[in-house]
Amino acid sequence: MQYYQKEIQLRPYKRGFHLITDTVLESLPELSKIETGMLQVFIKHTSASLTINENADPTVRTDFESHMNKMVPENAPYYVHNYEGPDDMPAHIKASLMGASVQIPISQGRLNMGIWQGIYLCEHRNHAFGRKLVITAFGQ
Repeated sequence: MQYYQKEIQLRPYKRGFHLITDTVLESLPELSKIETGMLQVFIKHTSASLTINENADPTVRTDFESHMNKMVPENAPYYVHNYEGPDDMPAHIKASLMGASVQIPISQGRLNMGIWQGIYLCEHRNHAFGRKLVITAFGQ
């Protein structure tokens, strides 16, 4: 079994849902050495998240942002944790709902995703710095 792991820092992204598949792939060229395995991408933050979804039509990412903002609004009167502004607690809730990691099968040295699937960074803060990811590929 082979293991490859790298920690990368993404450039800062504005609030919203952003495709990062190419960035992930470029950061771990050793993935091509794995015939059968798994790739795990983990985000080291509590106010941003990761998911896999539509990679072609950007309106899907816009709709994700709109829906999450309606589902988890800012300035709810019951929020106590708001030290860093009105997007603080909603960002934590959204990150927990979306998740901190994704796993993708590796087949013949490539990600085995559907043709319309991509990895999203879900940035839930208005003014975030670059996010850190731990990318781990393992297999034979």
